[in-house]
Amino acid sequence: MSVPVHRLENHLLRVEVAPDIGGRIVSLINKADGTEWLWRNPAMPLRRVPAGTAYDPEFYGGIDEQIPCDVPETFDGVTYPDHGELWTQALAAETEGEVLVLIGDLPLLGFHYERHMELAADAPELRVRYRLENRGPRSRAFLWKLHAALAGAPGDRIVCPAATAQPLDLAWSGCRDLQPFAWPQHGDRDMSLVPAPDGTAEFLALTGLTAGSIGLRRAATGAELRIEFDRAVFPCCWLFASYGKLAGHYTVVLEPATSPELTVAHDLRQARLAPAQCLVTTVRYRLDRKRNPDP
Repeated sequence: MSVPVHRLENHLLRVEVAPDIGGRIVSLINKADGTEWLWRNPAMPLRRVPAGTAYDPEFYGGIDEQIPCDVPETFDGVTYPDHGELWTQALAAETEGEVLVLIGDLPLLGFHYERHMELAADAPELRVRYRLENRGPRSRAFLWKLHAALAGAPGDRIVCPAATAQPLDLAWSGCRDLQPFAWPQHGDRDMSLVPAPDGTAEFLALTGLTAGSIGLRRAATGAELRIEFDRAVFPCCWLFASYGKLAGHYTVVLEPATSPELTVAHDLRQARLAPAQCLVTTVRYRLDRKRNPDP
């Protein structure tokens, strides 16, 4: 069964969104040069899968979101599936002028979810406004991560104003232990520099942000896609990069997150909404105009 795709387009950007699969953004193209910024799995069709499906075997790419967890786990008396509820959830879509509005409910978490998406008229920028509301009878903890799989190339640079990085899972890292280090240098390796495909991966939590921003800068052109967000909501970022290790995939995944902890149940800094409480925030995906490439 085909998955409907909605398009937002002006003279600067073309963005395609699939509401039926969690509102996944499946394409983000800079119309000035035709560059597609998002990585997509060439072997994976765009399709719906049942709630509770394992995430990695269905890793399509693009930009999706994980809420209320990353790994499958039980907390607050509820068992949540791999990478949360939203990525398999169908959302209702409607247009309000130039704005695409996606609406749905997360039944296990008890949250109502709204996303308003529009393109800026005067800059290559996608603006996304969120509203989460706890409509259940109990306070609920959650992890919320944006999950932007970008099409990287050797020599590209991950740009994040973080002070510290910490490996999250040694099975997906070249680090030998879970000790934090000063971002981006780990020993003699610059972790912000994208290597050629070598069968490795990297999985880090980036903390101590001086600004709510993370991006990927193209070595060939100096162009950059930057995600800008409110640090009060997303105080850190996760970075997952597969340089060939995950099923041969070569992609850089940038993940503004509500917490640097891999699990919610053991997180003392977890985000939480009380009954009837709302969280409203705006995220921007902004393309910098061409600058001098890295030497």
